[in-house]
Amino acid sequence: MTGADQPALAPGASLPAMPANGRGGRIGPRANVRLPEPPEGALLGETERRRAARVAPGRGGRPSRQQAAQMRDRILDVATDLFLAHGYGATSVEAVAKRTRISKRTFYHRFRDKADLFGAVVRRLIERWRPQFDARLVDGGPLDEVLRRLALEMLSVALSPQALALHRVVLAEAKRFPELARIVYEHGSAQGILRIGELLQRETAAGRLTLREPAVAAEQFIQMVVAVPQRRALGLGTPMDQGEVELWARRAVDLFLHGCASEPVRV
Repeated sequence: MTGADQPALAPGASLPAMPANGRGGRIGPRANVRLPEPPEGALLGETERRRAARVAPGRGGRPSRQQAAQMRDRILDVATDLFLAHGYGATSVEAVAKRTRISKRTFYHRFRDKADLFGAVVRRLIERWRPQFDARLVDGGPLDEVLRRLALEMLSVALSPQALALHRVVLAEAKRFPELARIVYEHGSAQGILRIGELLQRETAAGRLTLREPAVAAEQFIQMVVAVPQRRALGLGTPMDQGEVELWARRAVDLFLHGCASEPVRV
């Protein structure tokens, strides 16, 4: 067979062992010599090279940060629906894992237990509600206008379906699971009291209010604004329509300022 008739060797293929001294013996363990591999991309077009560069991780590989965040959000979405629909006691880790289509091992890699999961649900809800509340504090203007904006924002959140459902869960299960009320208070009410208390402290320092305990006054203000409309929305009375809610907020601010201001304030 001539050289032209011999089949071409594929890149990376082995040359056959050559006999030694014409006796058909092998030259030794290094008789198979591999041809050098072609430069990367030499046999690939531009499109194929780009595809080869995007190597997807194997199924058993470590998830990326984006994938881990998406998984956590998916767990929290499912947990929020289950907690608010069925309550804390009736929602199990198994139910959350099954609905999310993950293993319990995957769940416990992200949350210590059900209480930790509930805390994460509450924190995420409050993080979604907080920006508008904080914006009302920094918008500026006369104190009565700031408090009116805050009152309307608090009522907008407190009367939302998710906030009402969360309130029902805490009321129904606070005796069996007292940590629920603590979680909601620490991440929700306590933060509102702190922020409004700071506002009232500044107004007191400026001489526009006379308050001994701004933090106590802040909690009283929140209760004045939220308690009755929320109670009615929960079924203990006739729910307020939007016009009644706005009137309630205005009157609550009026009562609060007339009881605290160093001088009468017309609002």
